Amino acid sequence: MEYNLHGIPLAYLITFTCYGTWLHGDERGSIDSEHNQFGTPFVEECTPREREEFKRLKHTPIYLSQEQRDRITQSIGEVCKFRGWKLWAVNVRTNHVHVVLSSEELPKKILRDLKSRSTMNLKNSGLFNNEKLWTRGGSGRYLWNEGAVEAACRYVREQ
Repeated sequence: MEYNLHGIPLAYLITFTCYGTWLHGDERGSIDSEHNQFGTPFVEECTPREREEFKRLKHTPIYLSQEQRDRITQSIGEVCKFRGWKLWAVNVRTNHVHVVLSSEELPKKILRDLKSRSTMNLKNSGLFNNEKLWTRGGSGRYLWNEGAVEAACRYVREQ
């Protein structure tokens, strides 16, 4: 099955980053309001823009410890179980998170739920204070068939 009659993708590749760790102008590329449509190129590398964004940060960039990463992984599993979403793969890195999951919800709601539960669990366990943890938004790539889901899972687990 590639997608159901309502046009819902088989799964999503959800990605979001920690605050201050992946700024516009970064050599890895990024997405801003002018580069957020499917098929448009990433924001190009621009050291002056990256420096300017760094100066505007309200606090230091957030890098996750292994304990925080483990708690976030657990939180993502909890959200998926509670919402009835199928979790295919998750990889919490020091400065970003990748998740492959199936849901009838749109990526914007999925991102909000994953981030808020993870933040709440970190705060409740004393592993994070009141600073901003995540950047605004994130990415929700639609995966329309089994091949795309398999490739996304491989990427999340191995790369």
